[in-house]
Amino acid sequence: MEKDFWKTKKLEEFSPEEWEAVCDGCAKCCLFKLTDPDSDTVYFTNVVCRYLDLETCKCSDYENRHDNVPDCVYVTAKIAHDANWLPKTCAYRLLAKGVGLPWWHPLVSGDPKSVHLVSASVRGKVVSEEVVDLSDLEDMVVNWFD
Repeated sequence: MEKDFWKTKKLEEFSPEEWEAVCDGCAKCCLFKLTDPDSDTVYFTNVVCRYLDLETCKCSDYENRHDNVPDCVYVTAKIAHDANWLPKTCAYRLLAKGVGLPWWHPLVSGDPKSVHLVSASVRGKVVSEEVVDLSDLEDMVVNWFD
């Protein structure tokens, strides 16, 4: 990969390797979300997909994630530009808006653990969907990451 590629290329120009490298590993996109149908406001919960490894914040079956969970969304450049459900700290969303990456982003810090060290990831803050009653999601709304 070219050094600082995210500063010189548009999202649409990233290679697959560059695209994957831009993900900071926060796993906030794996949070279950609720949307108010009247206002289109998105509310994040502290519940994550059963395939998320709660320690590493990585999908335990990344290659098959869309087969395992048909609702799992491929984040694309268009989604990064348009989606209201991507967290404000999402690297794809930041770059789509022309904002630089934060100092703790692994591409900037050089440390893949920096996202966890500054508590910018979901590590230690979430529960798997397997251990909750999904009808209680409204009681699990959080606002700890904006």
